[in-house]
Amino acid sequence: MARTKEFDPDSVLVQAMDLFWERGYEATSMADLVEHLGIARASLYGTFGSKHELYLSALKRYLESRETGFVGALSQPGPALPAVRALVESWVDEALHDPEQRGCLVVNAAVELSSRDPVVAAQVERSWTVLETALTSALVRAHAQGELDEAKDPYALARFLLVLLQGIRVIARAAPDRVRIRAAADQALSLL
Repeated sequence: MARTKEFDPDSVLVQAMDLFWERGYEATSMADLVEHLGIARASLYGTFGSKHELYLSALKRYLESRETGFVGALSQPGPALPAVRALVESWVDEALHDPEQRGCLVVNAAVELSSRDPVVAAQVERSWTVLETALTSALVRAHAQGELDEAKDPYALARFLLVLLQGIRVIARAAPDRVRIRAAADQALSLL
């Protein structure tokens, strides 16, 4: 007869995500996870598999929680440019009000693991594609509604904003310079 789990797997996954987000994949050992999560190593392996599988589950959980918000915000009916501007402003605000300088888990994964872990690289690329697609859709709508100058390419702008937003996360994690980040965001917003 199988034993009943003495912990909530979803809660444990969120706690693991926070630890990976704070320390990174390489700097988080299984011993760290066992201690931080307060569950036995065997239970951790039995529920989530390896450290790598737990990391991938945590990254997926992070992606799902983030994507729902910005995809929903960018796909609302009505004027599209205010939603795009609000997204840029919210990323700037989050980046500048991150006292622990944890940054974005996706950007952290990209920098730490993408070059040598094809599974992580695929999740990162998928995340960036979702963001770029949501931005593109909003900008195409803005173009069609006359909010965006006809000479502007919504596809190129979406790619530009994707790179800007990810760059903001990197800068904010390394050295959160308010003037530098704000100036870059303002320049990007002026292009809209």
